[in-house]
Amino acid sequence: MDNKIRVLIAKPGLDGHDRGAKVVARALRDAGMEVIYTGLRQSPAMIAEAALQEDVDVVGLSILSGAHMALVPRVQAALQERGIDDLPIFVGGIIPADDVPLLKEMGVQEVFGPGTDTHAVADFIRATVGA
Repeated sequence: MDNKIRVLIAKPGLDGHDRGAKVVARALRDAGMEVIYTGLRQSPAMIAEAALQEDVDVVGLSILSGAHMALVPRVQAALQERGIDDLPIFVGGIIPADDVPLLKEMGVQEVFGPGTDTHAVADFIRATVGA
């Protein structure tokens, strides 16, 4: 019986830098989670479809492009269209401090900036998913 937490790590938009996403994905795997990494330049619909098909417990969005205020609502809408808008979402990347409260008001569970200890991300996921 496999009760691993399933995490989708996605790179929405045109951002072509994924080192941080790969570091987080590896750290979460090392923490015993099953991680699905979508790769670069994913549309909100592609991310939501992957979340649905992979039956994930949580969605992590890595955004370095500055388009987080546009991309997050689009991903949320795509999840809602598929009936899985109850999935917790966390965001990592270059997010201005002024935008963090706005993202949380929009329903993002947590925002992680550069240099965040990967154990903090794993602990957040465990606490959020309840495992």
